[in-house]
Order: sequence, then structure tokens, then C-alpha cells
Amino acid sequence: MFSKAEAQKMKKDFWTAFAEAYPRKWLLYDTKIKDLSLKFYVDNKKAQVMIDIDSRDDAKRYDYFEKLESLKAILLEEYLPDAVFEKDFYLETGKAVSRVWVELPGISLYNMASWAATFRFFNITMDAFERFFYEYEDIIRG
Repeated sequence: MFSKAEAQKMKKDFWTAFAEAYPRKWLLYDTKIKDLSLKFYVDNKKAQVMIDIDSRDDAKRYDYFEKLESLKAILLEEYLPDAVFEKDFYLETGKAVSRVWVELPGISLYNMASWAATFRFFNITMDAFERFFYEYEDIIRG
């Protein structure tokens, strides 16, 4: 087990190594759509790449999610066949977001031996999400 300081250093080292391995500017929060962002996530069990819709207004959140759902067949067939759609995903805080994600199980941020596989997964999956987003941005934006 790591101390809190060791865990923080490991996280920093992980993200620094990822940025060095795949040096590019990712879209992430710069979608130009308020409350819609693309995200990376990793913990001690899994890695995920996701589109999050994080609006306090449920009607607005559902509207964006329905637009993504209308493109579900395209996303699954042409970009990410393992994508999962969840209209109400509850964060640890209890807040509900809408989320589309792809997961790589069985890896750990705290196991440097799994970093290369995680970096490849992040690169391939986020690239697919970004290409999908740019191609269908007008539909998503509405």
C-alpha cells in the first residue's frame, strides 16, 4: 500500500509519462458545448475514456444524451464497438451525469507494468471519441 504522498506522486508520474508517450493536445473540455466533455480516468482496477454530460439541468442533460443515443449505432459500428451508454450514471458524490464510455479492466495506475497498455488504450480510444465528436458535432450541438 502507498502513502497518500506516494500515491499522489505515482499519479503525477503516470500522467507525465502519458503526456510524454503521446504528446498531443486532446479535445477534453474544449468541446465548445457547455457541460459536455471528454475525459480520461484510471484507478487501481480499470481505465476509462468517456464523454460526460454534466449539466445541473436534467432536461438539458437528457437532451444531449438523446442526441448521442441517436448516433449510437454509428459510434458502435464505426468507432467504438464496446462503448456503454448510461443516461443516469451516479458519481461517488451522488451527482447524476449522463455518460458514454469504454473501459479497460484489469489494469492499475499503481502498477507501472500496466502503464504502456493503459497509454495505448487511452490514445486509441480518445482518438476514436474525438473523431466521432468532430464528425457529428453539429448533431450533438443541435
